[in-house]
Amino acid sequence: MSGNKLLVDTNILIYFLKGESTVVEFLKDKEIFISFITELELLVFPTNNISEETLIKSLIANCRIIQYNEEIKKLTIEIRRNTKVKLPDSIVAATSIFLSIPLVSADKGFSRLKLGNTLIMDLG
Repeated sequence: MSGNKLLVDTNILIYFLKGESTVVEFLKDKEIFISFITELELLVFPTNNISEETLIKSLIANCRIIQYNEEIKKLTIEIRRNTKVKLPDSIVAATSIFLSIPLVSADKGFSRLKLGNTLIMDLG
C-alpha cells in the first residue's frame, strides 16, 4: 500500500461512524482521502439528531476531499464505458487511480474493476 494514505468509500465511513471495531482500528493513524461523491453521500445520509450530523461533519473535516478535475473526468469516462459501473462508483474509482493510493470499500462491485490497489473489506 501507499503508506498511510487511503481513499475511503462512503460505506467504510458509515461503518466507522457506527463504531465497527475492525474499521476503526484499520483507519487508525491513516491519512484519509475522500471523493467529493463520498462527501455528498455522507451529508445526505439520514440522521436522527443534531449530534449525529455534527459527528458526520467532524469526520468530513478530518478527511482530505478530492474535487472533480479534468483527469478524474477522463478516467471516470474510461471506467464507465468499459465496465458499466455506476457513475458515482466510477468517479470514486477514478479518484483512486488519479491519486495512486488504495481504495478501501465494502462494496464488492469494485473488485470487478481490477484496480490493483483496491481493498475490499468484508464486513457483512
